Amino acid sequence: MANEVAKKPQTGLQKFNAMLENTRTQEYLTNVLGEKKQTFVSNMVALVSSNKALSECDPSTIMFSCLKATALSLPLDPSLGLAWVLPYKDNKNKTTVATFQLGAKAYIQLALRTAQYRKINVRDVREGEIVGEDFVSGEMQFKKLEKDRSKAKVVGYVAMFELINGFSKQLYMSVEELDAHAKRFSQTYRKGYGLWSDKEMRPAMMEKTILKRLLSKYGVLSVEMEQAIKSDSAVLGENDAVRYIDNEDNAIDLNKAQAVADKFAEFADAEEVKDQGDNPNENH
Repeated sequence: MANEVAKKPQTGLQKFNAMLENTRTQEYLTNVLGEKKQTFVSNMVALVSSNKALSECDPSTIMFSCLKATALSLPLDPSLGLAWVLPYKDNKNKTTVATFQLGAKAYIQLALRTAQYRKINVRDVREGEIVGEDFVSGEMQFKKLEKDRSKAKVVGYVAMFELINGFSKQLYMSVEELDAHAKRFSQTYRKGYGLWSDKEMRPAMMEKTILKRLLSKYGVLSVEMEQAIKSDSAVLGENDAVRYIDNEDNAIDLNKAQAVADKFAEFADAEEVKDQGDNPNENH
């Protein structure tokens, strides 16, 4: 009717509350969390209520990011620097979604939980602290500036770990190399905004990136660590679905990658059977 007052569109917080009150959501959270459900919901509501930008995100993406933090036992307290749920403008679908972000401290904590790491650390390297490179191992050698270190220019970041079995590894990347990495894998950085462009978050992103690369390539990874690496910087969904929204041009489709791997495995098995059948030296 013409006299009817048009309904105002729901605010982000109203949409979020509506999702929480949905019967399917309640049943899902009960199945996943059990007795921890009420505490989880209370903490999630407090998080969303305190961040207007986050409240405008697709509610389900907020919930699944919070669930992942809970599964990894990483509190979403910004002051701890372990994990964050951050809004991201999805221009492709004309909406705003929540992304799950981990800090370097989260990777250190998850590594220590495995009881396989004797030492693990990441830190910035200042101008004048690089001594040289070990010819055999390829690892960089450093010396710490004794005076006015905070005033010296940051030229790179170094991450290292040592396992309880004695194996150790180090990775150094210059600021320029980390910048090149960010430009390759972050659409927002290429456009001049986002976490990599934020003055306060930039050092944290560099620390996280180099430590994550080191652990992914050489570290002993628990199931938790594998989940963390897969979920980091992604929009999360039901059944562990991930979408690397800031890196969709270069992101690996995990399902396609597994399908390719399976095909290669089938091919290798077939070739092995063929070789055995053609080998005249085989006993029959």
